[in-house]
Amino acid sequence: MKLLLLYADRFAYSPGQKSLESAPDTVEPAEYRGAVVAFTHVEEQDRDQESKVVTKLIKNIKWLAGKFNTRDVVLHSFSHLSESKADPEFAARIFDQARERLEAVGYQVGITPFGYVLNLEMALPGVSLARVFKSF
Repeated sequence: MKLLLLYADRFAYSPGQKSLESAPDTVEPAEYRGAVVAFTHVEEQDRDQESKVVTKLIKNIKWLAGKFNTRDVVLHSFSHLSESKADPEFAARIFDQARERLEAVGYQVGITPFGYVLNLEMALPGVSLARVFKSF
């Protein structure tokens, strides 16, 4: 897994181009304030260690959220951080597991829609740790 963690004062998306036939025909725009945004690239080899990968994803998100004193998280599928790619169904399963576990301990979690190239708007503060890359 490759993970680009951002702390965003503001993160918003709206639907752009549909990229997966199986994606829903309509997607509602959304906006988050004061959230950790996890640009997440699920790799094919993550299948062999699914539980471990989910746990590391959660630990990294919780660590950065703690640094910025937030409980708001956005999971965003971003398959541009590695050449190895898991299929969208597996990536969605990883996201669902992470959301379930984070919500169980008091986080509010949004997931950007799979199957769309989204229009993104971000405001990131110019402070230490607002942008962190992890690979595991």
